[in-house]
Amino acid sequence: MEQSLITISIVFLMTAVSIVPLFKKLGLGTVLGYLTAGALLGPWGFKVVSDVDKILHFSEFGVVILLFLIGLELKPQRLWVMRKPIFGYGSVQVFFTTALIFGVCRALGLSSTSSLIIGLGLSLSSTAFAIQMLTEKNLIQSQFGRLSFSILLFQDIIAIPVLALIPLLASDSFELSPSQLLSALQVLAVLAAIIICGRYVLKPILRYVANTRAREIFTAASLLLILGVSYLMLSLELSMALGSFLAGVVLSDSEYRHQLEADMEPFKGLLLGLFFMSIGMTVNFGVLGQNTLLISLLLFLLVFGKFIVIYALGKKYDLSNNSSINMGLTLCQGGEFAFVVFGLASQFNIINQTTTDILFVLVTLSMPASSLIFLAHEKLVTPRLNKRADQEFDSLPDHAPVIIAGFGRVGQIPGRLLRHLNIDFTALELDAEQVHTVRKFGNTIYYGDASRIDLLESAGAEKAKVFILAIDDVEASLRTAEIVRERFPHLKVFARARNRDHTFKLMELGITNIWRETFYSSLDMSRAIFKELGHSEEKIEKTFKLFVEHDQKMLSEQFKVYKDESQLITQSKLGTQQLTDVLRADENQDV
Repeated sequence: MEQSLITISIVFLMTAVSIVPLFKKLGLGTVLGYLTAGALLGPWGFKVVSDVDKILHFSEFGVVILLFLIGLELKPQRLWVMRKPIFGYGSVQVFFTTALIFGVCRALGLSSTSSLIIGLGLSLSSTAFAIQMLTEKNLIQSQFGRLSFSILLFQDIIAIPVLALIPLLASDSFELSPSQLLSALQVLAVLAAIIICGRYVLKPILRYVANTRAREIFTAASLLLILGVSYLMLSLELSMALGSFLAGVVLSDSEYRHQLEADMEPFKGLLLGLFFMSIGMTVNFGVLGQNTLLISLLLFLLVFGKFIVIYALGKKYDLSNNSSINMGLTLCQGGEFAFVVFGLASQFNIINQTTTDILFVLVTLSMPASSLIFLAHEKLVTPRLNKRADQEFDSLPDHAPVIIAGFGRVGQIPGRLLRHLNIDFTALELDAEQVHTVRKFGNTIYYGDASRIDLLESAGAEKAKVFILAIDDVEASLRTAEIVRERFPHLKVFARARNRDHTFKLMELGITNIWRETFYSSLDMSRAIFKELGHSEEKIEKTFKLFVEHDQKMLSEQFKVYKDESQLITQSKLGTQQLTDVLRADENQDV
């Protein structure tokens, strides 16, 4: 009987909810939990899922979205700065790993062509697996974490020429046919189109959608963007993940970067979990049972061989001994692109089906193997080392120390002063037209609703020090203030208030640094008026000092009434009717 989508969804969710938290609690990590859950559901487990291939192909969008989000974090300027670790160390890792595996394959009697493809395929590590593991352990920003990311990025880039090489190796001649030249030109045209459209077409479309203020439509537009690019790459038999990564890089300097990141994060997490479960389901325990000794030996050679190459690379990069070990353990598994490489090679008869089945099992088993070895090293070896092992973080902050919510007439002033003092800040603004206008003058500002927790996390609220609340809309301001106080209590909040009522509501939330937006400008204007009328500076300053002190005292007394009016009837020097009149007058006051 054909399984319905809702039945499969319920089974997947129930299994994930039951097993993954248990693995997390035991310190084994969520990835191992997902792999185990998949193995239990697959053809060699309880046989709950029969058509594994369809689920695997669908779940690959988790990797696609992951690469898109990684691209959003990498502006072209940053990519240029990272060119040495990406193209230098990345190419060295792929070359020496391929050479090592090539030698082992030749020793086992495989042809040179098969050995080369196997070497290239196994030299690629799992981007999804490694990034997830580093993120879980909070090591993505460590020195070895950044270098691991650079190597993974090069591997994702090199996947395209590796896939293009397979048809050439399968032919008798290495000469390019007219159709192959046309295909190459199509690839270049598509990559150029992604870059050009990203800069001149996608941004206006996103601005148009953002102006609707319909959050679900912006999310739909984000998904359409990723799926559209993926479909385009898939139609040319290229890597969907690399296409989405390129789209992310193109949009990394756009004002919609943080909103895109916040919208796609939930999809990434769910689909990556599904991807790892699908990998667990693909383990062919029949092949494993028939070739247990051979696969065990190959698994040891793969993990140990890649570890040695990457460890030596880490030492060359001047990492500490423990950081080099951790980088080797992070990248010593096979990757998701290996399935594509070996599948295509099998289609062109470069690798026979039996060898392909063994390679699939080998790549799949290498993921939990590397995770278990990493866990063992983390629990047993690292605590014994009297060193600052994996805490070699870069000196440069990953996020700006200041976040400005609302970049209108109030928020722009501290922004301009911060820029003058060369202090980085992240500005968030919900008005798409305002974002577009401000960006025309070279200012860095992002589109997004600052009251969203996921968006604040993407903007670096966990690492920032100061939060400037300059949102014009009172309800949005209070909603944002409440979330910031609840979820990011370490942030020092400096808030703008439209009037006294807005001030009282902010004070209720525990915010003490509040500026009524026209109070001090009105004082400055009054000071100029009194000066024009001939009053001395001394008298003006004395008068204004008393006025400000009295206003602050009255504000405090009125706040007590605001909190509990009954208590102030006996405490305040003001009569009830006078107090009511003051509060009513102040409700619509700007000062």
